[in-house]
Order: sequence, then C-alpha cells, then structure tokens
Amino acid sequence: MTPEEEAMSAAQYELDRQEFLNVNKIKEWKSIVTLLVFIAANLVVLFPFHIPIPAPRLVTDFIHQKLVDWCIVGPRKDDKSRRHGASQNTSPIAWFRFPMNFVTAPLIADLFLLAIGAIGRKEVHDGTIGANDILPYDIMIFFITLAYIAISIDASGLIRYLAFKVLQLGGEVGHRLFFYLYAFFFVLGSFIGNDPIILSGTAFLAYMTRVSSNIVHPRAWIHTQFAVANIASAILVSSNPTNLVLAGAFKIKFIDYTAHMVVPTVATAIVLFPFLLYIVFANESLIPMSIKMHELPEEARRRKPVNPNIPNARGNAEEQENEHINDEQGKVLSLEEIMNPFLDKGGASFGGIIMAATLITLLVANAIMSSKEQELQVYYVTLPAAVIMLIWDIIFGWKHRKETREIARKGREEVAQFRREKEARRRAEQEAQLNLLSRDDVAVTDSDSHDGEVRNRNGNIEKSLTRDEITTAAEKSSLPDEKRGSQESSKGPGEVREKGDVEKQKVEDMEDFEEPDPGPRTLGVALRDGHRWCQETFPTATAVMGHLPFALIPFAFTMFVLVQGLVTKGWVPVFAYGWDHWVEKTGTIGAIGGMGFLSVILCNFSGTNIGTTILLSRVVQAWLEIHNDPNSSGYISERTFWATIYAMAIGVNYGAFSTAFSASLAGLLWRDILERKHIHVRRLEFARVNLPIISIAMVVGLVVLIGEVYIIKSDTKPYIPGRQELH
Repeated sequence: MTPEEEAMSAAQYELDRQEFLNVNKIKEWKSIVTLLVFIAANLVVLFPFHIPIPAPRLVTDFIHQKLVDWCIVGPRKDDKSRRHGASQNTSPIAWFRFPMNFVTAPLIADLFLLAIGAIGRKEVHDGTIGANDILPYDIMIFFITLAYIAISIDASGLIRYLAFKVLQLGGEVGHRLFFYLYAFFFVLGSFIGNDPIILSGTAFLAYMTRVSSNIVHPRAWIHTQFAVANIASAILVSSNPTNLVLAGAFKIKFIDYTAHMVVPTVATAIVLFPFLLYIVFANESLIPMSIKMHELPEEARRRKPVNPNIPNARGNAEEQENEHINDEQGKVLSLEEIMNPFLDKGGASFGGIIMAATLITLLVANAIMSSKEQELQVYYVTLPAAVIMLIWDIIFGWKHRKETREIARKGREEVAQFRREKEARRRAEQEAQLNLLSRDDVAVTDSDSHDGEVRNRNGNIEKSLTRDEITTAAEKSSLPDEKRGSQESSKGPGEVREKGDVEKQKVEDMEDFEEPDPGPRTLGVALRDGHRWCQETFPTATAVMGHLPFALIPFAFTMFVLVQGLVTKGWVPVFAYGWDHWVEKTGTIGAIGGMGFLSVILCNFSGTNIGTTILLSRVVQAWLEIHNDPNSSGYISERTFWATIYAMAIGVNYGAFSTAFSASLAGLLWRDILERKHIHVRRLEFARVNLPIISIAMVVGLVVLIGEVYIIKSDTKPYIPGRQELH
C-alpha cells in the first residue's frame, strides 16, 4: 500500500471511529425506542407468558376442515362426537395462547425494529454473519456440533454409569458421597461442558435422593450439581458458547484462555465445597452423615439393563413409577434406574475418542492459526467430528434395529395394557362406591359434626362421608343414568351439562376401550409414525437430536441483532464511556469487581448469559476504541484489560446459578428435567438457595483473579488492539 493510500485509510478509519463513538444519536426517537424494545424483550425472557388471541370460530373451523381435506391433520375428537349426535361448543370465538418466551420475544423485537426502520440490513447482516471479530454463525455451528458429540456420549449411558460407580465408592457415608459426586461432576464438566452433566446428572440425583429414606429434600444435591457444572464450564472455550464469544471478540488463543481461567475456577471449586457442606447445607435432613438407601430386589439386579433411548424400553415401569411416586414400589422402580444402569461401551468409547481428538485439534489449530494471524473457523473442526459421530450412531442403530424394535413393541403393548387395566379399576371403584350407597342394608348415621358413616349390616364402618357427600351420593343413586352422567360431568357448581354432552362423554368413554381408529393417512400421522420409527431404529441418534439445544439458534441470532441495534444507535458507546469513567476511578481491582458484578446481574436481566456476553463484549470493544486515539495520552494497561476480560468470563459462567432460571438456557433445562422427575423448584427458592452460592463463588474467583493478573500482567505496558473495521 502506497503512503497516500495508507493516509487515506487512516483518515477513513478516524472518520468511522468518530461516527462509531458518536453518542448524540441516543437523542433520536429511534434510538430511544431501540433501547426500550431491548429492555422489554429481556424482561419477557425473564418472565415468559402467553397472550390469548381470539379468532372467529367459523374461520378456524374452515381452516381446520381444509387441513383435514388436504390430509395434513386428522379430524378433531368432537367430530366423532358429532357423528354420534353430541352437541358441540357453540362459542363463536376460539382462543389461542401465543407463547412469549426467549425464542419469540427477541424475534418479535427485531421484526418490530425493522418495521419502524430503527434497524436495517446492516444490523441484520452484522448480527448473523458477524462484525468486530464476533461471528454468530461460526459460534452456533461450533456449539451445536460439539454439543452433539457430548450429548451422544451422555446417551451412551456413560455419565450415569460413572455416577453409579461414584455412588458405590461413596457408600453410605453422606459427606464422603457428597464430595465424590461434587468432584465427579466438576472434572467431567470441565471436559464435556455443563449440558450433558445437567441432562444425566440431574435425573440421577433426583432418583438417588428419592430412594434414600433419610434425605428429606434433594435441595443440597441438585443445587450443588447445577452450580459445579456451570463453574466447570468456565475452563475450556468449548464448554460454553459464552466462552467462544469472548475468545472470538478479543482474539484469545484457546490455550491462553484456559491457562488464565483454570486457576480461579479450580480455586473456586476447592473453597466452595466446605462452604456448601458445613454452612449453606449444614442440615442432617439435606446431607445426612449416613445415607440409608432402599435395597434393590435380587430379581431387579439380575435383570438386563435396557437402553433408555428406546421408547417404552422399561415397559410399564415408568407408568407404575408415576403412579407410586411416594410409596415403596415407586422407590424400588427409581432405585433400579440408578443401580442397574445401561452402558453402551462401544458408543461411549468411540464418543470419548472423538471428543478428545476434537478438543486437541481445536487447541492445536487455534494456536497455529493465531500465530500466523489467520482466522480459524472453529466449526471446520467440530462439524466433521459431529458428522462422524452421527454416522456411528446411525450405523450402530441400524445394525441392532431388530432388537430395538422388538423391545419398543413389547414395551408399547405393556403400557397400553397397563393403562386399560388402570382405567377399568377406576371405573370399577366408582361403580362399587355407588352400589355401596344404594344398597338397602346401608345405614348412614349423623354425628355432631354433621358428617356420616357408612356401615354394613354387621355395623362395621366402610366409609366416612360429609353431609354434602351424603346428599350428592343419595341424589346420584336415585337419578336415571342419563341425568347422573350429566351431573358427574358438570363443569362447575350448579352447572348441568346438556344431553348432547352426556352422549359425547359416553362416546369418548367407549373409545377408550376400543382399538384406536387410524383414520385417514395425514401428514401429522406420517410425521408421528416417522418419528417413532426413527426412535425404534436409531434410538441414540434420535435421542441426541431431541436433546440438542436448537432453540439457542434463533435466540442467539436475534440477540446479536438486537445488540447490534444498540451499537448503531449509540447506546453501546454510552455504556463504554460510563465503564471508562468507572475504571479510571477504581483501577484494576475496580475493573474486576465491577465487571464481575455487572456480568452476574445482567445474566438475569439481559437475555441469559449469552445475551450478556454479546452486550458486554461490544461495550468493551467500544471502550478500546475510546483509547485507540493516537492523540490520546491515556491508555489501557494490559493488566486492566485482561482483568476485565477474565472477570467477565467468570461472571457469565457463574451467573448461570444466580437468581433466575433464565440466567442461562442450562437453567431452563435443569428446571424442566426436575419437573419431569416430580421435583418442583420455585423461582424464589432458586434465588434464595443460589444467593449465598454465587456470592461465595464470585468472591473467591475474583480474588484469585486479582492475584493472578497482578503477578503475570504488566501495569505499565499498554494494551494495543489491532486496528479493525468498525461496525
């Protein structure tokens, strides 16, 4: 480049820089609206809800009928009732519940800003293709492909099997078992990330605490596992998409990132453990000194473990487990899940080799490319590895398809038979109660509390009834079947259903015992059957695909676009100037404390830890541009800059276990798994339990980081970023 061209390039860069740092744009109405929409979208992510949307029933019925005619969907159940003469819902309005959550809210926000012209093609391009060394498409492909390998290892049963071995090693000593599981989840999470640990580890702990007779509440075990899984994810760039955003935004070598993060992270794990055991969860009902487990019957021990990825692989065991949640039978069924785990040795071994090779290749390739000042598209490494893992899962599934299909068929038949028998028992009990009340030899006696007792001819009490139950039962016994059915199906106090509704109920009751009518072959039926065929033929590959965090893709892209809108509308430079004033007054220690505090708080209020990392990375990039003026006497020291970056890395990883489930997508996954295992964690309880954990973890991590940067980073040498195209 000639001197004239260099001068022109420098002049153009300075003009772009001045435009980029122009904060007067925030006074424009579009800038104000952009900020308000950004805040509103993040509040919806924090507090999701549904919007009821009315639609004329004539229109919805017409559309549904066309879909039926085109064999896309099947007829509704009330269509069958119509054929039997039952009445239909005559309401002229049909209501739909539109979800507003972390997927829809940012997307609607982007569409709204596009509609009013607040953002345009530039923001959409930079938020999807990339700008300022943050490449959204590269990050998403990398994360999804690496997640496939990690979740495939989990689907092989390896994590549950290793957890079972740790359980055996810990024995009945409560504190020792707590330590072994703590160390196990931390070490494993350091290599494969937090998602596989949460997928299998959460279910394992739910079963373990349930079958223990003296663990009153699983709080200590499940919260500790969630915290340590997210702490461990801070070590490797590959363990969390937030780490990849940081590494890409500031051109950090993967090996350098790990070298700086491993000491604060390990120190946090070491110091946090005694706090959890002796202070936060110092209660015998949470972590007993001696854990008493229910004994697994010999028959269950000898039973061959089945692949849980095969649908209905356990037959009716899961149905029985849901029916006997808190009794002895349910605990024995849960115990079998953890004491007789399935392990696909071939899949676990091959997946471990692929994961190790992928991580080593990433580290080496990143180091080589960075030394040559070339860009490494990380998905070039992870995408082929994920394809190889997928091919393995498909070939393995096809090879064993006869066996897996037979297991699924038998299990499906057992579940169907169990449900039919359960329904028959329920109806028989109802009929027996009505017959008991209508017998001539039954005497109902009143007591002082106006309650009644049902006695047989020998005077033995068969059932106690309240006065209202006596009256209702007597009326039912004296009514014809048709009227009795109408009152039993009543929708509310004093409301009697019409004859058509009674007939409709009879039709549905009869259909429960009949073979399901396949009806016309529709697209919906074909998709359902196709999915079941894939589950039975390729159980591992289908299970992994079902667990991949695909919802992260639209969320991340739309958040990138939203943040880019804040950049172009002047808000990010405003935040950067504010951060610059804070650092000037507080120095390196203030930068570490301030960035740590900001990152944790924003994880809860800025679209999860991913949205927080995107926003704060843009702010720090703008902060660098403020000091990139050749005429400026001030500079950012290497110590202060890297202290800021790694404090952010600690905050966005640890912030996942702070005050809100939506602080991370892992938190939403963790909550959903627990609910499926009949453990309900409320928002206030989540915040209350995590508050001391995140406080201790952040203090330890940041204090160690302060010592680290003061030892290895210079305070007199300025950090000089490479000149880049400004967006």
